[in-house]
Amino acid sequence: MPSEVTQEPFGHTQDGKSVTRFTLRNSSGQLVVRILDYGGVINEINVPDLHGNVADVTLGCDDMEGYETRSRFFGALIGRVANRIAGGQFTLDGKTYTLCVNNWPNSLHGGQVGFDKKVWTSRVEGDSLVLTYVSPDGEENYPGEVTTKVVYRVTDDNELSIEYEATTTKPTPLNLTNHAYFNLAGHDSGTLADNVVTIAADSYLPIDDTSIPTGEVRPVDGTEYDLRRPVRLGDRMHKVRKGKGFDHNFCLAPSDGKVRLAARLEHPPSGRFMECRTTEPGLQFYTGGNLQGQRGKGGASYGPFSALVMEAQHYPDSVNHPSFPSTIVRPGETYRQTTVYTLGVA
Repeated sequence: MPSEVTQEPFGHTQDGKSVTRFTLRNSSGQLVVRILDYGGVINEINVPDLHGNVADVTLGCDDMEGYETRSRFFGALIGRVANRIAGGQFTLDGKTYTLCVNNWPNSLHGGQVGFDKKVWTSRVEGDSLVLTYVSPDGEENYPGEVTTKVVYRVTDDNELSIEYEATTTKPTPLNLTNHAYFNLAGHDSGTLADNVVTIAADSYLPIDDTSIPTGEVRPVDGTEYDLRRPVRLGDRMHKVRKGKGFDHNFCLAPSDGKVRLAARLEHPPSGRFMECRTTEPGLQFYTGGNLQGQRGKGGASYGPFSALVMEAQHYPDSVNHPSFPSTIVRPGETYRQTTVYTLGVA
C-alpha cells in the first residue's frame, strides 16, 4: 500500500468553523501521524516498540473543546514569532511595536491569538498535507501581511517532515516552529524520566528569571547543559532552573540551509528513538516543567515533566538581540525552514 493521506471531521471551533483531521500513513504503517487544520496541530504520532506494540507518543486532546480550553500549544504551529519577546516590544526600522503580553512580562508564541489558534486552509497533494494561512497586516500588532505555507509529509523512512515558507508585504520578524510534546514511553505514561536525550550543541543561551536570554552565548562544557552525550532525563532535568527543568535554546552548528542532526531521543525500555534534523540555528529544549495536570487524550493527566518539546527555531527574543541570527524578513524575501523528525526502533 502506498503512502496515503485520509481525512475526517474533528468537530467545530467555538465560533463555528469546521475542523478536519488528516491521517498521514507511510506504506509500511510503521508511522501514522494525525494532523488538524486547526493550528496545524499534530494530534497523534503512532509508532511501534520493540515488540510491535503501538503507542501514541505525543500529547494532545480528544476534541476541539480540549484544544481551545486546555491545550498548552500541544502539537501546534507557532507564529508569527515562536518563543518570547522581552517586554512585548521590539523596534524595527526606527518604529517601536507593542505586542500582547501573554506570558508576563513578555509576549509568547505570537500573542493572544497566534497561528496555533487559526483554522488553516488545507489541501492534500499526493502524500503531503499542505496548510496555508494569510495573516493580515497588523494582526497581533505585527507589521505586514504574511502568507505562510506549511507542508507535512510522512515518508517510508519513518520521517515526519515539516517544511515552512512565508512571505511578507512589510519588514517583519518571523520565527516559525511546531510545538509537539514527545514522550517515547507513550503520551499517557506519566513521566519523562526514562527518556534519554542527546543534543548536538556546544553552547546554549542563559536566561533571566522571565526566561529571556541574557545575550550571552555560553559553552555547555562543564555544565548541566552539556547534552552532547546521552543523558537520562530523570538524572538531569531537576538539576536546572532550580528544579523546574530545561526551557533553553541550544545553539546548533551552521547548517548552510541544509538539515543536519540537532538531537536524538531514546527510550531504552521500549526501544523507540526519535531524531530531530533541522535547518534552524537553534533548538528550544523544554521538559514540560510548567504542565499542570491538563486532561489529555483518553483521560490522561499531563503533569510536570510528562513530555518534552524540541522546537527547531531561531533564538528567543532575537528581534531585541542584534548579535543573534536575524529573524527579520523583508518584502521580496522568502522565509524557509525545514525540520524532520525520524521515529523508529533501535
